[in-house]
Amino acid sequence: MTRFILVFASFFLILVSHSQTPVADYPNKTIKIIVPFTAGSSTDIMARVVGERLSASFGQSVVVENRPGAGGTLGAGQVAKSEPDGYTLLVVSTGHVVNPTLYPGIPYDTMGDFAGVTPLAALPNVLVVGTGSPFKSVADLIAAAKAKPNQLNYATAGVGSATHVNAEKFLNMAGISATQVPFKGTPETIVETSSGRVDFMFTPVLSSISSIKDNRMRALAVSTAKRSNALPDVPTVGEAAIAGFLFDFWIGLLAPAKTPRAIVNKLNAEVTKILSQPDVKERMTKLGAESMPMKPEQFDAYIKEEFIVLNKVMKSAAK
Repeated sequence: MTRFILVFASFFLILVSHSQTPVADYPNKTIKIIVPFTAGSSTDIMARVVGERLSASFGQSVVVENRPGAGGTLGAGQVAKSEPDGYTLLVVSTGHVVNPTLYPGIPYDTMGDFAGVTPLAALPNVLVVGTGSPFKSVADLIAAAKAKPNQLNYATAGVGSATHVNAEKFLNMAGISATQVPFKGTPETIVETSSGRVDFMFTPVLSSISSIKDNRMRALAVSTAKRSNALPDVPTVGEAAIAGFLFDFWIGLLAPAKTPRAIVNKLNAEVTKILSQPDVKERMTKLGAESMPMKPEQFDAYIKEEFIVLNKVMKSAAK
C-alpha cells in the first residue's frame, strides 16, 4: 500500500509539474502577433508599438506578421486554428465582430474561438475629404448625397473593416446612400481620398493625422462622442449634423479560446503596464489614440456587446 501511495504521489506530482510548466515558463520562445490588415494600418501600428515593448519586457522575440485579406478573416482564421499556448496572438479592430454577417462562410466562430486579452486603444475615426473637395462640412456632404443618391463614393480599408462599419452607420443615420470602394488597406484609402478620386471616407485619426496636418485632406468631423485631443478644432458628427451619432473604433489583442487563463492574465498585465508607460501614452496621444484598460473578462463582455449591436447595423445596411 505504501508503495502504491508513493507511486501515485509521484505520478500526481509529474502531472502537476507538466500542467504548470508551460504557464510558469511563459514565454520561453518567439511570440507571433498576426495583424489581419496591411502594414501601416492603425491596427498594425498599435500591434508593433506593443510588440516591441513586449519583446523587451519578456526578453523574447515578438514578431508581427501582416496577413491581410477578406476583411481580416484570413489572419483571424489562422489564429483560431493555432495552438492555444500564448505564442500565436491576434490584433484586430472593431470590424472583427461583424465578419459573421459579411462573410457567413468563415471557418471559425467569432465569439467562440477567441479569448479577449485586452484592448490596445480607442481611436476616433475622422470623416475626411480631399482638400480639393467642394464639401466644407458634414452638412454639405449629406446635402450632396441626398441630391444625388448613390452617386457619391466612399473608401474603406476593406469590406467588413471598421472604416466600412463606421460609414454604413453614418449613411444609415443620415438617411443617405453612397457607393463603397473597398481597398486592401488604410494607406491606399488615404491616397485615393486625398487625390479626390474618392469622395469621402471614415479613417482612424492615427492613420490620417499627418495628411490632415499637411493639408492633403480636410477633416469634417470625428465619430466619437467627444472631440479628439489630436484634432480639438474638428467637431463630432453629433455636433455637426447627426445628433446622437457615435462610433467607437477600438483595437484589441486576442488569443485562441483555449489558451490557459494564467497566460491570458499574464499578457493582460504586461500589456496594461506597457500602455501606461509615460512615453507610450504620449505617443498614443499624439496619434489620437486613447487607452481603454480592461481585464480579460471585461473585454470579452465588451466584444459580445459590440457583436450584437454592430451586426444589427450591418444587417440593416444590407436590406
